[in-house]
Amino acid sequence: MNLLHKISSQINLSATDTTVAAVVATRDKIEAKFKWSLHDIYPTDQAFQADYEKLKEQILQFEPFKGKLNNANDLLQCFRLRDEVDIKLSSLFAYARMNRDTDAASAAYQAMTAQIMTLLSDDASAQAFIEPELLALPAETLLTLIESRPELVAYSFYIKNMLRQKSHILSPLEEELFAKTSELRQAAMNIFTIFTNADLKFPETINESGQKTPLTEGRYNQLIRSTNREVRHDAFKNLFNTYSSFRNTLATTYSANVNSTMFQAKTRKYQSTLEAALDNNNIPASVYTNVIDTIHKNFDQMHRYVALKKKVLQLDKIHMYDLYTPIVPELKTVFPYEDGLSLVIDSLQPLGQTYIKDLLNGVNKGWIDIYENQGKRNGAYSWGVYGLHPFVLLNYDDSYNAVSTLAHELGHAMHSFYSSQKQDYINSEYTIFCAEVASTTNENLLLDHMLDIVKEPGKRIYFINQYLEQVRTTVYRQSLFAEFEKIAHAKAENGEALTADALETIWLALNRAYYGNDIVIDPELKIEWARIPHFYRPFYVYQYATGYAAATTLAEQLQTEGPTAQKHYLQYLQSGGSDYSINLLRQAGVDMTTAKPLEITLAKFSKRLDELEAFLLK
Repeated sequence: MNLLHKISSQINLSATDTTVAAVVATRDKIEAKFKWSLHDIYPTDQAFQADYEKLKEQILQFEPFKGKLNNANDLLQCFRLRDEVDIKLSSLFAYARMNRDTDAASAAYQAMTAQIMTLLSDDASAQAFIEPELLALPAETLLTLIESRPELVAYSFYIKNMLRQKSHILSPLEEELFAKTSELRQAAMNIFTIFTNADLKFPETINESGQKTPLTEGRYNQLIRSTNREVRHDAFKNLFNTYSSFRNTLATTYSANVNSTMFQAKTRKYQSTLEAALDNNNIPASVYTNVIDTIHKNFDQMHRYVALKKKVLQLDKIHMYDLYTPIVPELKTVFPYEDGLSLVIDSLQPLGQTYIKDLLNGVNKGWIDIYENQGKRNGAYSWGVYGLHPFVLLNYDDSYNAVSTLAHELGHAMHSFYSSQKQDYINSEYTIFCAEVASTTNENLLLDHMLDIVKEPGKRIYFINQYLEQVRTTVYRQSLFAEFEKIAHAKAENGEALTADALETIWLALNRAYYGNDIVIDPELKIEWARIPHFYRPFYVYQYATGYAAATTLAEQLQTEGPTAQKHYLQYLQSGGSDYSINLLRQAGVDMTTAKPLEITLAKFSKRLDELEAFLLK
C-alpha cells in the first residue's frame, strides 16, 4: 500500500456533519482549550519546514537498495528506512492538512499541503521499485527471507497480502511512473475540497427567530432539523440552488474523479473500479452487493417510517426537507460540550475502565478541535498520527447529533490510539472497513444509554426516533450513496458520459425507491449528489452500513457479556491492520460475509419502529 493511501485510511470522515449556531467566530476568538494541540506534531511552522527539508534528502537513500532486496539484511534496512520516512511524512502531512482544515483560506497552509503532496509523489516514486522487485522473487524465496530474521517477522502479513495482489503490481518502471501521477490523480478531490470549503458562498437564510443569518454547509445541518418548516424549507432551497448553479462544473469535477479511479483500476488490471476498491482490503464483492440487496428487501420499513413521520407531523405532503425534523418538535434539548462529553463517557462504561481512562487522558491533552470557526472545514473526522496520538476535528453545536458525532469520532480515535500502541507501523493502519465498526459501536452504546436513562415519554419518543434516524442516515442513506456510486461508475466504465443530467437522473430515481411514494421528491434534490465529499473516496460509504451492522452485534455483546466481551473488543482495537478485515471481525464475533448482521440491524429498526408507532398512534 502506498503512503498516500495509508494516509487516506488514517482520516476517518464522519458521515454526519455538525455545526455551531449563531455567529461563526474567527479562529482567534476560539479559546485555546477548545482547540487541538497541533504543536504536539511540530512546535512551529519553522520546525515543520526543517523536517521537510531533511526528509527530501532522506528519500534519496532508497536508491542504493535497488537490486539488493534478495538479501535479508538489505531488505530489513530498506523496510526500516521506508517506515521511518513514511512516519515522518505522515506527520508532515497531518500538520499541514489539519492546519489548513481549520483555516481553508490560509494561503500558507494551502502551500504547505501542496508541498507535502509533491513530497508524497517523490516518496512514492523513490519506493516504487520495492514491491515489483520483491515480487520478481519466487514466493518461496521471499517467504524464506522474511523468516530468516526475527526483525522481519513483523512484515509477514504485508508480504502475504502483497503476494495475493501480485497480478496487480506493475513493473518497477511502471510503478515509478504511476507514482509520479499521484498529484494528478488527487486533483479532482482537491479542487472539490477547496471549492466547497473556501470559495462556494451561500446566500443568507432565515433562522428560528425569523431573521436572516449566514448559511454554511455546516449550519445547514442544524437548520434542516428545525421544527419551523419555513426555516428548513428556506435553508434547503438556498443550499441546493447554490450547488445547482454550478451543476456542470461539479459534474465535470466528479466525472474527472471517476475517470481517475478508472485509470488506476485499468492500469492495475482490475475488471472494474469496484473490484479494485474492494480488493485492496480483500473484501469479497458479495459484501458490497449484500448491503444493497438486503436494503432493497427492507424498503418497506423505510417507507413505513416516512409514512409515520408524515402522519405525526400532520403534513399533507412530506418533503425531503421534512425528513430530519424531530417527531417531538417541542423537545429543546441542549447539550453543552462538557455535558455531552460526560454523557459519552457514561455510555461507554461497557467498554471497561482501561478504555475510559485512556480516552479521558487523551481528551484532556488536546486531541480535539471542538467548535466551528470561519474557514474551518465542515463535518468531522479523526486522524491518527502514528507514534503520537490521534486528533479529532468537530463542529460541535450543542445538539444531540453533535454528542453522537463526538462518540463516533472518539471511537475512531481510540482505535488509532490502541493500534499505534500495540502494532508496528507496518501493521498499525486498520482498514476503513474496520474503522466504522469502532466508531459506530460507540454511537450504539450512547443511544442505548439514553434510552436507559430517559423515562419521560416525550423525551423517550425523541430518542427512539434518534435511533431510527441513525439507521436511516447511517444504513439506508449510506446504502443509497453506495448504490449511486455503483451505478455511476458502471455507466462510466460502459463509456457513458457522467453529465449533470445523467447524475441527477440517477439520484432522483434512487431517492424515490428508497423513500417511497409518500415523499415529495423536490426538484432541488436532484443536485444533492454534488455536495457529498465521500464520493471523492470511491466506494467508501458502504462501510458505514457494514460498520453499523457489525457494531450493533458488538454493542450487544459488550452490554451482556461484560469482561469477556471487553477483552475481545480491546484485542480487536489493538489488532490494527495485522490481518484481513473480515478475519478480524470474525474473531470478534461478527461474520460480515453474510447478510445476517445487517438483517439483525434492520430487525432492530423494525422493532423500534413498532415501539414508536405504539407510542404515537395509540
